[in-house]
Amino acid sequence: MNLTTSLNGATSVIGIVGDPIAQVKSPAGMTAGLTARGLNSIVVPFHVTPDNLTTFATGVSLAKNLTGLIVTVPHKFAFYDLCATSSARSKLMRTVNVLRRNEDGSWYGDIFDGEGFVVSLIRGGGAPQGKRVLLVGAGGAGTAIAMALLDAGVTELAIHDGNAERRNTLLTQLAPVADGRLTQGSADPSGFDIVVNATPSGMRSSDPLPVDVSRLSPTAFAADVITAPMETPFLQAAKSLGCGTRTGIQMFNSVCELMLDFYTPSASNTQAA
Repeated sequence: MNLTTSLNGATSVIGIVGDPIAQVKSPAGMTAGLTARGLNSIVVPFHVTPDNLTTFATGVSLAKNLTGLIVTVPHKFAFYDLCATSSARSKLMRTVNVLRRNEDGSWYGDIFDGEGFVVSLIRGGGAPQGKRVLLVGAGGAGTAIAMALLDAGVTELAIHDGNAERRNTLLTQLAPVADGRLTQGSADPSGFDIVVNATPSGMRSSDPLPVDVSRLSPTAFAADVITAPMETPFLQAAKSLGCGTRTGIQMFNSVCELMLDFYTPSASNTQAA
């Protein structure tokens, strides 16, 4: 796609908002995907800190040709509160990663991190049904992934987060739909079939590993949500033990497919009140 020839005054803008933002891979791919579907749209990154998020959202929403927003770390919970309407799963988890306009110009939100993650796991040979899973990270991505893993039929979901309050909030939030399958996890991955890193740990080379990889079984499957670097130190360590792995980029490719559906007008794009 040649942006210099395809951009014009009728082009609609979808922003992707995060802090940091330089690591995201989606603007070019999402723009190409939208163009392939016949849409005159472009995805543009915005670096916005949490302190400025409400002011940014209020101001940018005045632009009539801003038709959507993609939300990344650390804004997924905050943007839920800025949505007038949202999907049932977003209501349950109080988090979003995509927004599009309602007819009155307000925002409708949904979350695809979890669904996309499970699709990626299955494609990579790590189907979660009937498995014991350790999930590290109870933030926006972790919350969505936890819900999707329960829906996918895991037999146990252990949740670990360095922030005990955030972990306990998620455990309480999911308890009504978990049928007793939730437990409090730790950094010890012993005995788990699948170990998931849903934290930012690994974006920098100096970051600690999310779990004690020396206790990771070679038969376990390791997955990460981080997209840069493509293969995190956690995944490198898991692969060296013989574990199957799935990268954040592979996950996000699956999420992007769902996002493209979300932004493509169709009869299925119904909005919850």
